[in-house]
Amino acid sequence: MGRSKGYAVTVTETATVVAASPPQEHRLPLSNLDLLLPPLDVGVFFCYKKPSAATKCSILSFNAMASSFKASLAQALDTYYPFAAEVVTNSLGEPELLCNNRGVDFVVAYADVELRELRLWDPMESVEGKLVPEKKAGVLCAQVTELKCGGLVVACVFDHRIADAYSTNMFLVAWSELATSKPLSRLPTFRRSLVTPRWPLRPDASFDRLYLPISSIPPPPEPSLSGDEAINRIYYITADDIRRLQSSTNKRTKTEAFTAYLWRALARAVPPEDASCRMGIVVDGRARLGGGASDMDDYFGNVLSIPYGTLGVEDLRRMELAEVADAVHGWLRRDATGEHFRGLVDWVEAHRPEPAVAKVYFREKGEGPACVISSGRWFPVTEVEFGWGKAAFGSYHFPWGGSTGYVMPMPSATAEGDWVVYVYVLKKVAEALEAEQPPVFRVLTPDYYLP
Repeated sequence: MGRSKGYAVTVTETATVVAASPPQEHRLPLSNLDLLLPPLDVGVFFCYKKPSAATKCSILSFNAMASSFKASLAQALDTYYPFAAEVVTNSLGEPELLCNNRGVDFVVAYADVELRELRLWDPMESVEGKLVPEKKAGVLCAQVTELKCGGLVVACVFDHRIADAYSTNMFLVAWSELATSKPLSRLPTFRRSLVTPRWPLRPDASFDRLYLPISSIPPPPEPSLSGDEAINRIYYITADDIRRLQSSTNKRTKTEAFTAYLWRALARAVPPEDASCRMGIVVDGRARLGGGASDMDDYFGNVLSIPYGTLGVEDLRRMELAEVADAVHGWLRRDATGEHFRGLVDWVEAHRPEPAVAKVYFREKGEGPACVISSGRWFPVTEVEFGWGKAAFGSYHFPWGGSTGYVMPMPSATAEGDWVVYVYVLKKVAEALEAEQPPVFRVLTPDYYLP
């Protein structure tokens, strides 16, 4: 499993990287969909092996690479200038962006550990606060770390209010393209008019089922799993296992089949006093709002909603996987539409300036635990190449601290069709996933990503 516990990280350089040619200082409002996100930071990291002697990048020193990272980051911030901004409060008390080229805190470091020794299956031990930095100011921070074996780790942490995974993926690809002297393959748009409310507003009351104003957040219930803590894990799932799940669900999508499987596992881990449990899916609204418009495809910001369903624990335990997948398909089809997102924008407008949040993250009396599947299927792990070869491994890292589980499947850098799955759940849920037979959630080992 590796021996990463307690290794030393030495910071060799700190800097603030600013955009090389920033736009004139201005304020950029957050969209109504941005305003649904609380102030949470999300991490992402990529691990690279030492280049082989036969490759061109093997002649580069780490110091040269670090300089290239900074120079290309400055170029990338010209286009992705919101990442060089800072969040301020407007006259309504709402957050907005001051695009003042405050810059990105950038760290260069050395870690006394080999890539094979990193226990990546336990990211809180192996990368949190060591290889994935803590963001102390601004919208984005970054760290490049040389490993004892000659490999390196590139990590970023960003403010989720400013960007979702889709937006950050665009930025990461652009940064790597500039680092390798390639032209940008796409340009972002910051046109808030693409997600403005309609007039007159049409805030459907059905959104009260999915979202709630901050003032309506229920008090936290007594923990249902006494003494159980949330833990972070990274697993992998083979392509064969994904196909097996899907083949058992009446041709439902891979996401629907995976969600159904996880929902049943969650039900098996809860105590008898919990009558129900909830499962949500983060849905990206770009394709649903865009209708083929390229501007929406390149929109930078949050375009997310979290529809969810509730089923009884005993029902979930007796249902076949196909039945649960049908239930997932039902509420997902109802809410994953363009009209859903337009209505959500209107609903937020009707409640402003009071902040609102997704209801699935909060338990009301009588409700059991919940879990949310996030949208990491388009994670560009094979595209983010900075001149050190292709990544051997990559993952998001989001130990957000709440009681609702968070699961993010991503494509594997190692085997086409496999998934890498970042998991933040109660310990008993993780144990239930690992105990399933035949296995689906497989514990990540160095032999998987360093064959």
